[in-house]
Amino acid sequence: MNDITFYQRFEADILAGRKTITIRDKSESHFKAGDILRVGRFEDNQYFCTIEVLSVSPITLDELTEQHAKQENMGLDELKEVIRGIYPNEEVFYVIEFMNAYSLL
Repeated sequence: MNDITFYQRFEADILAGRKTITIRDKSESHFKAGDILRVGRFEDNQYFCTIEVLSVSPITLDELTEQHAKQENMGLDELKEVIRGIYPNEEVFYVIEFMNAYSLL
């Protein structure tokens, strides 16, 4: 069983180390630094790597910076649009910073 999932479109960036954060809602804010998580694809829950959580911190859309966008491997406007699309009714989010610990591929 996987601990966290990502849309398949993010898999290559995670495996290559280009995506080093994820921004989630309160339901996934319970992770903490040092947690080792099995990662699966959202679409089919297929495991593809293991990550280590480095930090978890609250944030709002207005507080997002170009640095966050870079860590997500996208532009800031695109990042805000993606987050609004996934969580249309949320105000507070959580930045989960991670490193790819053990890649299967």
